[in-house]
Amino acid sequence: MSVRNIRPRRSFIFTPGLRPEMFPKALASGADMVCVELEDGIAPRDKPGARSAAMKLFESPQADDGIERIVRINSLREQFGIADVQAVLGTDTPPPALMMPKVQTPDEVVLLDDLLTERGHATRLHVIIETNAGLEAACDIANCSARIDAMFFGGVDMAAELGCRNEWEPLLYARSRVVHAAASAGLDAIDVPYLDLEDPDGMEHAA
Repeated sequence: MSVRNIRPRRSFIFTPGLRPEMFPKALASGADMVCVELEDGIAPRDKPGARSAAMKLFESPQADDGIERIVRINSLREQFGIADVQAVLGTDTPPPALMMPKVQTPDEVVLLDDLLTERGHATRLHVIIETNAGLEAACDIANCSARIDAMFFGGVDMAAELGCRNEWEPLLYARSRVVHAAASAGLDAIDVPYLDLEDPDGMEHAA
């Protein structure tokens, strides 16, 4: 019987790729996971600069402090995502993990896995399920690559696609399917972040 390597993923924080000076502050925040953002939080005109800055962050040796360091790339269905992957493949010091947004099919993950393997990178993967197509393929996605460590539920985009409120009850079915898919592959299932920073009581209740 195999034993899973248990890693705490209780909290995570995003830090913008355009602001590399904020990376050390994020690492000092106490979060288990620090994710450098190249996707939603970066305007199209700023993505090349953010990409370059993010790759430079990992040119220096990273501390063995137990904090999981991740870069959220753009979707592989977009030119920005292809450019992000090319940047990762072009460096000898890749990020320890990549977060893949809007994954819709296992093929996207397998393609990135194959490219990383060919390059000799040990980079891990986190996948976000936030579209109806991705939800329909969630179990296949969860089981398609040994590089995947966690599956995220992207409730904001899922609610927009389904035309419902971003609330617990309307998204319960979709959220549950992501949990089941993650469990089928022994992955951590991670929920959408709580967005109302002015409502700590609501955050506690949601947690």
